[in-house]
Amino acid sequence: MEKAKISTIQLFAMMFMFDLGTTLVVSYGIGAKKDAWLAILLGMAGGMVLFFIYYSLFRQYPGMPLTGFARKIFGKYLGWIIGLLYILYFLYMAARLLRDFGDLLLSSTMTETPLLPLNILMILAICYVVYQGIEVVGRTAEVFIVILIFFGFTGNLLVVLSGNVDIHNLQPFLENGWKPILTTAFPLITSFPFGEMFVFSMLLPYLNQFKLVKKVWLSALISCGLILSYTASLNTAVLSVEVVERSTFPLFSTIGKVNIFEFIQRLDALVVFTFLITVFFKVSIFFYSALIGMTDLFKLKNYQQIVLPTGVIIMFISMAMASDYAEHIEEGLIVTIRYLHIPFLIIMPLIMLVISIIRNRFKNKAS
Repeated sequence: MEKAKISTIQLFAMMFMFDLGTTLVVSYGIGAKKDAWLAILLGMAGGMVLFFIYYSLFRQYPGMPLTGFARKIFGKYLGWIIGLLYILYFLYMAARLLRDFGDLLLSSTMTETPLLPLNILMILAICYVVYQGIEVVGRTAEVFIVILIFFGFTGNLLVVLSGNVDIHNLQPFLENGWKPILTTAFPLITSFPFGEMFVFSMLLPYLNQFKLVKKVWLSALISCGLILSYTASLNTAVLSVEVVERSTFPLFSTIGKVNIFEFIQRLDALVVFTFLITVFFKVSIFFYSALIGMTDLFKLKNYQQIVLPTGVIIMFISMAMASDYAEHIEEGLIVTIRYLHIPFLIIMPLIMLVISIIRNRFKNKAS
């Protein structure tokens, strides 16, 4: 482990931007149609349940990363394999997010630019920050969360002032009943992005105040859930549910409709910058967690020697995982949720918690 400490404000900033990630700009929760906002709130409630599973594990093994307490729970060899699987999962998620970034830029502002140079530039910037350490990532997050909040406030104010918001687009409430809402909320929204915060179990040992983990994590989760729910309802109110369903990046279209006095318009850059910031930190956190996990499992002197090779691997995975954006999204909604998120973010943490509780009870009885 790197000898570094992060403050609670830095942890909140990283969690906040991590949770927003790509979900802010994609058609998130649209499976619930007009009630996407409600599905997101229910998914957030599911994410809070997952948090208490993760928090219980943290309390039993404070100061120990995920790869460490996996070996404590499952034993030296099986725990090592499970830790390795989590590292591969983190690398895959970093590659997915890098591909999301490249595809947004391609479809929005740099239509003539090849995907490869965009991904290379992004991963090089991430490699540099990660190489500097978690303290630098945390301090950078402190600065960029202020910029992100400013962009968000400005963008929302201009959308409202432009007069494009039509509340009737959100009516009628529960038009298709509860089924699409519940099937969208569980497990899709619960695991993505709220369940993905399990990656922070690799970073919590760096926190300088362990007692505040619960407060920081829940405040980041709830604030992001409310923002995502509001954004989903805003997109539907401005564009209508039919347009949101067809749109690849609905927030882009929502901001694009702003036109005040034929002077304030073409504010697409706000969304691009917002997406750039949130994805940068989300990739950085998955990347750093994978590096720390590899350093722990393979007993390396420090993680810095493997930053660039791992960055190259992430970049190649991002290029090879899909032939186009449609295939990339389909893989994300079906393969990633079903075969990666559910086992790694729901089933495995629950098994870890059950085993650790049973072991502790046997220890208490023995003593």
